[in-house]
Amino acid sequence: MSSYPPQPEPSRTRGVAGPPLSTSNALGAFLRARRELVTPQQAGIPDVGVRRVPGLRREEVALLAGISADYYLRLERGRDRNPSPQVLESIARVLRLDDDHLAHLRLLVAEAPRQRGRRPAEEIPPAGALKLLDSLAQPAFIEGRYFDILASNALARALSPGLAAGGNQLRDLFLDPEQQALHPEWKNVTECFVANLRQSVGNDVDDPRFVELTGELAEASPRFRELWARHEVRGQRGTPIRLDHPRVGELTLNRERLGIGGTEGLMLVVFHPDAGSADAEKLDLLASAARSTSPAMASVS
Repeated sequence: MSSYPPQPEPSRTRGVAGPPLSTSNALGAFLRARRELVTPQQAGIPDVGVRRVPGLRREEVALLAGISADYYLRLERGRDRNPSPQVLESIARVLRLDDDHLAHLRLLVAEAPRQRGRRPAEEIPPAGALKLLDSLAQPAFIEGRYFDILASNALARALSPGLAAGGNQLRDLFLDPEQQALHPEWKNVTECFVANLRQSVGNDVDDPRFVELTGELAEASPRFRELWARHEVRGQRGTPIRLDHPRVGELTLNRERLGIGGTEGLMLVVFHPDAGSADAEKLDLLASAARSTSPAMASVS
């Protein structure tokens, strides 16, 4: 799932304390979380003495990045929010950040103020996208910026009742045992979704819908709190996904996400099997069951 080596879990004594989404020092929170995930061995330095925190010390990051310890401390404490591109790249190298994480780091220190125009009260799919969705022979649905299900076709709902319009994939993954059982690789799936969420929201963490959803998850799910504390960032890409369906058993489908033109972040998500595979046959069985019910598409009115 990730392009960099496995790293230790974040400190259980730190994690997410109190309100997990504080934005007073997003840059510092990101740097600290990523610093704690890099071991001295990975950084190529001796691991000596008692370490009060996991991962690298601040002064070790500064030394390896070629900057002063005082300057790095100012960055983590939010006293300096305008490091040069060269400094950012040096820190990213030490913290073993991939392209997604480096892009996120640059966003956190962007000099331009956040441009958050007024978002519509509802995310409404265009009529043409709804017609396309209803015509697809594969399970498909339209999702919003925060993984809300805005519309779905009958086969998607046969694949998972959680894909009915009005649902939310994040809430289901973390809070619904039946949806968790649908995913044999649940831990990997939750890791991807949270990393995708952080990439999607960027520094717009005071968006009301985001605050509402993540506040609920942080309150109810230790797994969500653990993952959010890691500050993983990952853009969504097409990927195979394994499902353990109560009717047809295990199947692997390819998950593709396609941007919908003229919208602010709405995506058409399509699940499709490899041609001629046993998974295609299982999907045909589900399609027959879906056709025996209402073929009408469910969408948020």
